[in-house]
Parts: sequence; structure tokens; C-alpha cells
Amino acid sequence: MFTLGSAQAVVYLVLGVAAFVVQVWALVDASRRRADAYVAAGKMTKQRWLIILGVAVAIGFISFGGNALGFLNIIAFVAAAVYLADVKPALQRVQGGGRGSSNGPYGPW
Repeated sequence: MFTLGSAQAVVYLVLGVAAFVVQVWALVDASRRRADAYVAAGKMTKQRWLIILGVAVAIGFISFGGNALGFLNIIAFVAAAVYLADVKPALQRVQGGGRGSSNGPYGPW
């Protein structure tokens, strides 16, 4: 029998897995970027971001025990989201890659 308690457990599990995937994605992306690009983009150093995101992944992994919406896991998710929404696009602009370029087929718009 499927009860409200088991439905809530499934929701917590899905949220925890989703947060963990975002945290791992941010850590992997940060580790693949050049260290000088962080400085050129005016962001914290690569080493700092790797430490922040590594701690975020560790917190996300520990949170699988049923605390997907815990205070620390929310902070860890926000750190990964800040990296993906702010730092990653800046690094892409510096490195000359990625989508969102303002260049058309005949030059800048």
C-alpha cells in the first residue's frame, strides 16, 4: 500500500538525488576548466572553487540518509548553483567557448 509517508520519502529521495547530480556536475565542470581562466574572469581561484564544490558534493552524498532538505544540503546546492549560473558562463566567455555568443554569421550583432 502506497501511503503519504512513503510518497514523501520518494520526494525527498528525488530531491536529494537531483541536488547531488547538480553538485557533482558543478565539481566536474570546475575541475575541467583552466586555472588561469578563473583569474581572467575575475572569479575566485580554481582551487577555492574545487574546495567549495568538493565539500558540497560530500554534504550532498551524506544527505542521502534522509535529510535532502537539510540546511547544509541547501547551502551546498546553492554553492553549486552559483558556480553553474555565474562562474561557468564567465569562464566560457574567457575561454571563447560555449553557447550564447553574440556573434552572428557576419560578425557581432
